[in-house]
Amino acid sequence: VVKFRRTGESSRSEEDGISGEHEVRIEGVRPELEPVELGDGAAVPKEFANPTDDTFMVEDAVEAIGFGKFQWKLSVITGLAWANAMEMMILSILAPQLHCEWRLPSWQVALLTSVVFVGMMSSSTLWGNISDQYGRKTGLKISVLWTLYYGILSGFAPIYSWILVLRGLVGFGIGGVPQSVTLYAEFLPMKARAKCILLIEVFWALGTVFEVLLAVVVMPTLGWRWLLILSALPLLLFAGLCFWLPESARYDVLSGNQEKALATLKRIATENGAPMPLGKLVISRQEDRGKMRDLFTPHFRWTTLLLWFIWFSNAFSYYGLVLLTTELFQAGDVCSISSRRQEVKSKCSLTCEYLTEEDYTDLLWTTLSEFPGVLVTLWIIDRIGRKKTMALSFLVFSFCSLLLFVCVGRNVLTVLLFIARAFISGGFQAAYVYTPEVYPTATRALGLGTCSGMARVGALITPFIAQVMLESSVYLTLLVYSGCCLLAALASCFLPIETKGRGLQESSHKEWGQEMVGRGSHSPGESQE
Repeated sequence: VVKFRRTGESSRSEEDGISGEHEVRIEGVRPELEPVELGDGAAVPKEFANPTDDTFMVEDAVEAIGFGKFQWKLSVITGLAWANAMEMMILSILAPQLHCEWRLPSWQVALLTSVVFVGMMSSSTLWGNISDQYGRKTGLKISVLWTLYYGILSGFAPIYSWILVLRGLVGFGIGGVPQSVTLYAEFLPMKARAKCILLIEVFWALGTVFEVLLAVVVMPTLGWRWLLILSALPLLLFAGLCFWLPESARYDVLSGNQEKALATLKRIATENGAPMPLGKLVISRQEDRGKMRDLFTPHFRWTTLLLWFIWFSNAFSYYGLVLLTTELFQAGDVCSISSRRQEVKSKCSLTCEYLTEEDYTDLLWTTLSEFPGVLVTLWIIDRIGRKKTMALSFLVFSFCSLLLFVCVGRNVLTVLLFIARAFISGGFQAAYVYTPEVYPTATRALGLGTCSGMARVGALITPFIAQVMLESSVYLTLLVYSGCCLLAALASCFLPIETKGRGLQESSHKEWGQEMVGRGSHSPGESQE
């Protein structure tokens, strides 16, 4: 008796509504054949991949080909785009420098940070729509080249208004860089997806560390203009290598370009040294792509709203901590920051302090926390699931924020900021794993884009909390961040879909999870609303 589960669409899926498990009894099987048993979660050997079906889907091909040389190359190239963290980390270094050099009041310093996030917020949905309509590769290439151009140009800004506009345009380009995760995820087999998406987050951590090290070398000698120009180097390298990137096979199939999708899959199979599935590649039903209304269908409405708040809280807390780190280190400790601010006000509203070598060192230590953040998330995300990982990350960040209410010295302050940043960056990474998994191919890029846009709303607001509200009350500032993360932890628990152990959904016309369910991961209790 052969048991099988129907997992994908085929040319016959419209006529027959059969789904679930079925049994087929095969008579006359030779008795000398030995049965082969696979343990829970074990991969089907490649030589047995799709041996009898006359059709296969992209999901089947990606699973059969597996992870190999192609995905390693793709990891490095998409990782270079992800190293745009340098353009974000530079905000905490540039702000105090321009505050001193151009004698900017605190609200103009905060605006310089916020304008980047205004650009990202206004463009994230647009880049997602472009990626769903014209291809993942197209959207990613244009956004990276845009960021590179205006990033270099901002190094030549003569006055404040110029750099304000140019950094806003840089933010507009950065809004499309998260689409690298969409492209990357669609080439990954199910078992490797979470780990691989988390591992390219290492490039984000590398970008932040490299930015601090670059600032230590460049700022005392060449100044902030050269720092802006040199920070665009990873994107320049990506621009030179992006000709190698293929278009997503899932996107090509959905847009009706079967031959191109098949050629891409054969290329991956050749590079990985793996066999292609037998049979004919099935063309998915043609669907409208990149439509906002699809994010609010009954199956996805609650998921979309909760994810928007989770992404908002992630960015609000993450970038708030990045900016707070600089402020707290300059003050020395939490308890003295209010009195220090009062002294500054009594002297002059434009009094400034440059970042010292000790500030850069501590900034580097807190930045290095993103590496253990990746490792912790990597270890728990496939054990406890995506939802619980995000909830745990928010809870730990909130707890560390509350501990800052206690008067602690600089060493303890550094440790608490280290732990808080490790977990909030881990929560951000878990969101980047979960979001592409939960949406179907037709709206995956748009879903990620709108979530990224909501994150930028949080990042847009956070400078006025971490830099302006801090002048009034450090305790109220910490309470805002802690409370926001507690609510985000609850939102993570209430997400209706757990994507652990499930394949990417191809069609928005199917119930979620109908197309690919990992062995051993399905239980009767796991279902969509």
